[in-house]
Amino acid sequence: MKAMLENTALLRHIYERFNARDMESLLKTMHLDVIWANGMEGGHVFGHDGVRSYWTRQWAMIDPHVEPIGFSMDANGAIAVEVHQTVRDLEGSVLSDKTVQHLFHLENALIKRFDIQN
Repeated sequence: MKAMLENTALLRHIYERFNARDMESLLKTMHLDVIWANGMEGGHVFGHDGVRSYWTRQWAMIDPHVEPIGFSMDANGAIAVEVHQTVRDLEGSVLSDKTVQHLFHLENALIKRFDIQN
């Protein structure tokens, strides 16, 4: 129970920092060889450099905002987060407004892998 509370706090912090576009704080929460889902182009990006490059491209094209609304742990110990996701273009028009599920695999209190399940 304590581990789930700590993991939930970590993930809430991650969503807050993502919405603030605080890339360096976000990268500190990730394993050096993190595997991160590429929600725009499909597949995954790898490591801090891959995530940095992906988010730099993403934030130059769209303005995503994510709010966690529920947390649960699956049978393998991964944390599933139900997320309200709003994506706007750079002028502020809504492109997408939906609920998605994010799946985090943590190792030693760092994100090892992130996947998106629609």
